[in-house]
Amino acid sequence: MAGLKYMSGFGNEFSSEDPRCPGSLPEGQNNPQVCPYGLYAEQLSGSAFTCPRPANKRSWLYRILPSVKHKPFTAMPCGNLTENWNEAEPDPNQLRWLPFTIPKSTVKKVDFAAGLHTVCGAGDAKSRNGIGIHMYTCNTSMVDRCFNNSDGDFLIVPQQGEILITTEFGKMMVEPNEICVIQQGMRFSVDVFGESRGYILEVYGAHFELPDLGPIGANGLANPRDFLCPVAWYEDRRVATGYTIINKYQGKLFACQQDFSPFNVVAWHGNYTPYKYNLKNFMVINCVAFDHADPSIFTVLTAKSTRPGVAIADFVIFPPRWGVADHTFRPPYYHRNCMSEFMGLIKGHYEAKEEGFQPGGASLHSIMTPHGPDAECFEKNSTSELKPERVAEGTMAFMFESSFSMAVTKWGLETCQRLDKSYHQCWEPLCSHFNPNWEAQQTVEK
Repeated sequence: MAGLKYMSGFGNEFSSEDPRCPGSLPEGQNNPQVCPYGLYAEQLSGSAFTCPRPANKRSWLYRILPSVKHKPFTAMPCGNLTENWNEAEPDPNQLRWLPFTIPKSTVKKVDFAAGLHTVCGAGDAKSRNGIGIHMYTCNTSMVDRCFNNSDGDFLIVPQQGEILITTEFGKMMVEPNEICVIQQGMRFSVDVFGESRGYILEVYGAHFELPDLGPIGANGLANPRDFLCPVAWYEDRRVATGYTIINKYQGKLFACQQDFSPFNVVAWHGNYTPYKYNLKNFMVINCVAFDHADPSIFTVLTAKSTRPGVAIADFVIFPPRWGVADHTFRPPYYHRNCMSEFMGLIKGHYEAKEEGFQPGGASLHSIMTPHGPDAECFEKNSTSELKPERVAEGTMAFMFESSFSMAVTKWGLETCQRLDKSYHQCWEPLCSHFNPNWEAQQTVEK
C-alpha cells in the first residue's frame, strides 16, 4: 500500500507516534499520572519481568481506551483450528499435499480467522512448549473483528495474494515472498484483495530470533537492518454493532465484544513489536568447493528450545543462488533426520522434486522418515556436467523444521482431501547402480 512507512531493525528499542498527535509519547517516564492527550498507558509484556536484558521483551502502548474494556469472553467454534494431536493415528509415511483449496467467494465468504486450518503440530500451549503448523485460505477481509493469539507467536508466509495487516502498532503490507511475525498477545486484523492462501508456523513458549552466525562472522543470512516494523497509526472509531476480539487461548477460540476499535494506539515505544521481512534480502551462504553445507545455513529465524543448538522450530528458505560444487551430487542428499521437516512452496519448482510439489502445497517428512531426491532428479544430476549454474531461479521453497515429533490432524489427513497418496511412487523407479567390479573397471579405463 502506497504511503505505508516502517522502521528498520530486529529487536530494536523503537518509538513511534502518529503524526496527527505530536508529543503523544510521555517524556522521561512510562506511566505518568496523566498521559498526553488524555491517553491510557498500557504495557504489553512478551517475557517475564526478570528475564535477562537481551531476552526481555516489552512495549508501552498509549491508547484512547485500554484493552481491558470489553465484555466477557465466551467460547466460539474452532472450525479446523485445533491442538488435539490425538484425533488421528500416527502416520510415519512421507506425506505430500496438493495445493490447498481456497474457498470461492461466490460460494462462501471466508476471512483470515475463519480460514485457519491446522495441518500438524505437537506439544502443549498450557505448558508453553510446542508448535502448530496451519494453513490459511480466505477470500474476504476481516470486518470489525480481530485476532489475538494468547498461546504463541505466528510466523505468516503468504503464498497467494498480498495481505494488509492492521496491528495495535500500525499497518504492514505483506506480499508473497515476504513473511511477517505477529508475536504473542498482539491484536491484528487481515485485509485481503482476492483469493488468498498462506502458511503459518506457530510456536509456544519462545520467540523467534536471528540464528547465531558463529564462524560466518558479523554479517550474513538475514541481516537485522532488513526487518521492518510498522509506525504508529490509530483510529478513534466507535462500533455500535459491536467489535469482536477473537482470542486463541489454550488451543481453543473465544470471542468478546466491545464498542470501539482496538487499533486505538496513538503512540508506543519498546522492543516487542510485529515485524516483516522480504526473503529476497537473504544473503545466501553456500559451498564453493565440494559437498554440501547443511541446510541450517539457510535459516532465517529460529525459536530456541532449552537445549543448546536444538530449536523448537527453525524457518529455513531455499532461495535462488549459484551452485558451483565440484565432484558433488548437488541437489539435497538422501536423509533421515532427528527433526521433523515440513516444507512449503511459495512459487516456482523445488529442485529435488520438480514435479508434484506445487506452490500452495506442502510435504511432511517426520522424524527418521527417509526422504530425498526423486528418481528423475537423481538420474539427471548423477550424470550432468558440473558447471556453475543458477539454482532455484524464480523459486522460493521453505521449511519449518522442528525438534518435535509432529502429529497430523484429521483435517490434514482426511478432511482437506488434498493428501497426495501417490507421493511414495516418486522413489519407486530408483534402481541399484551397484557394480562389484567398479574398481577393476576404473583401473582398465585409466
